[in-house]
Amino acid sequence: MTLARPILAGLAAAALIAGSAAAQDKPGPAAAVSEDDGKWQAEDGTPTFHVDADGTVDWYTFSGFRRYHSECHVCHGPDGQGSSYAPALAKSVQNIDYYKFVETVVNGKQEGNLVMPSFGTNKNIMCYLDDIYIYLRSVGSGEVPRGRPAKHADKPASFTEAENACMG
Repeated sequence: MTLARPILAGLAAAALIAGSAAAQDKPGPAAAVSEDDGKWQAEDGTPTFHVDADGTVDWYTFSGFRRYHSECHVCHGPDGQGSSYAPALAKSVQNIDYYKFVETVVNGKQEGNLVMPSFGTNKNIMCYLDDIYIYLRSVGSGEVPRGRPAKHADKPASFTEAENACMG
């Protein structure tokens, strides 16, 4: 009986190690796997963040930080951590997919007394919706700390072109 415990504990540890090794082989849902002119995509093709070894974030993450804090933090709190008024978006984007996030921002949402208005006509949000999503995804994953990112990549020319086209 005393021999069974160490064997079972050893088997459990081996299973845990094997499981974590398998998990390391597959990127997480927010892991950046491809890049196009500074904009990163996850394995499923949705926008995501990228952090260099020295802590430098991609431009879209930095832009998302700026846009989130100019438009969204009033209700959803600093760094998407939530408030007494609205839920923590940094946590929410870990539990819903990109398309549900976009749908909610564009169309709004009502659950009982909680109301998220539609922002589908607000260019300050819609022109930067991917950026906001990317930023929230980065903070929610824990890979980017709360607060203004200390270092960021340069703004890609394609970002400026898209911004000018969207803002008019």
